[in-house]
Amino acid sequence: MISETVLARTILALDTPNLGQACDWVQQYRDQVYAFKIGGALTLAHGLPIVRTLREAGAERVFVDLKFHDIPHGVALAVRQAAEFGVWMLTLHIAGGAEMLRAARAAVEAVPKPPLLMGVTVLTSLDAAALRAMGIPRTPRAQVVRLAHLAKEAGLNGVIASPREARLLRKHLPPPFLIVTPGVRPAGFDTDDQKRTATPEQALRWGADYIVMGRAILQPKE
Repeated sequence: MISETVLARTILALDTPNLGQACDWVQQYRDQVYAFKIGGALTLAHGLPIVRTLREAGAERVFVDLKFHDIPHGVALAVRQAAEFGVWMLTLHIAGGAEMLRAARAAVEAVPKPPLLMGVTVLTSLDAAALRAMGIPRTPRAQVVRLAHLAKEAGLNGVIASPREARLLRKHLPPPFLIVTPGVRPAGFDTDDQKRTATPEQALRWGADYIVMGRAILQPKE
């Protein structure tokens, strides 16, 4: 059973390509969770106008998690387009570099209600061996901190990182810099394809501002 306190700081992942199903989930959980997250499955199937559809269904805040990673000009255009649809939060890969991140920031400076720009550090599906295979000699923790500082310097609002790095990040980067943690599972749930995980309570205690959950809420164990 997930507590009301945890749900109040939860971003619910709408992991489905079915817009009707997503709207049903929004209507079911809109008074319980803080925001809703959509990724490639919904966005590629229906386009960014679904942000407005979900808001009409009751989603006050929509987090578009497309992890932009391209040349600065291309990312700036994408970020500005997302802002036009009233997106609350969106993601960019910090590995795209400081120039790309600054271009994203500049693209929304004139927007009345700009989206929160969140930098993706190290995916929760990766571990030290996976980083070494990509030519990165640092541990996930060290790489996350390095990238988070780059995001902060480029003007981003916060980072996406596993709960395992939340405490360390909070020591380096105090509020209002945001920490959003996926890879969160209630006790007793399978970790699936996630490697660096924790319970919701641990993630929040360690410094996360918001946690991301999907299957744990939408497909609860009996």
